Amino acid sequence: MRPEEDMTGIAGTAGTAGTGGTAGTEDTGGTGITTTWADFAKAQPEFEATVRERFGMYKHHVLGTLRKDGSPRLSGLEGDFRWDDLWLGMMAGSLKARDLRRDPRFSMFANPGEGSEMVHGDVRVSGRAIEVVDAATMGRYTDVSDAPQPFHLFRADVTEVSAMGLDGDEMVLRVWHPGGALRTLRRGPDDAPPREES
Repeated sequence: MRPEEDMTGIAGTAGTAGTGGTAGTEDTGGTGITTTWADFAKAQPEFEATVRERFGMYKHHVLGTLRKDGSPRLSGLEGDFRWDDLWLGMMAGSLKARDLRRDPRFSMFANPGEGSEMVHGDVRVSGRAIEVVDAATMGRYTDVSDAPQPFHLFRADVTEVSAMGLDGDEMVLRVWHPGGALRTLRRGPDDAPPREES
């Protein structure tokens, strides 16, 4: 059983639940605030470094967007950390791009890698994807990337960042929302509810 299945009700589901509510605030004390990646890094530098390093282990990750009918869509994506921001580039006219242009909520889940041992844990970023349309930024990005032409470019603003891993026989969830503190919750192999570290 993967940790997120066993920690149901703790980690939020921003970007994958088409309820029309505020993304990322359902179960983890979310603030409803959206912030830039740079502000996240300033507020939680060590946690940001951990999340960035985890995404950097693999090139391709999983992006969750919302279809027109509100159901989730999962797609492969390369997340690009550049210029103190998280960028989402995708082919022109792709379904995930159409989703984000219609509803900017998303979740990006780090590639879990091979096997099921969770050596490096699970990491997820949820938020809103802001499409970039100005020619200067698009040109600058094109100059330093191998993005196919033409393409859509989105800057990811975050509403929730979470990381889950194993510590002995306990599952440990760390979760952060803009304007809030970094929370750490632990759950053992028994039926006891998760406990939060003070």
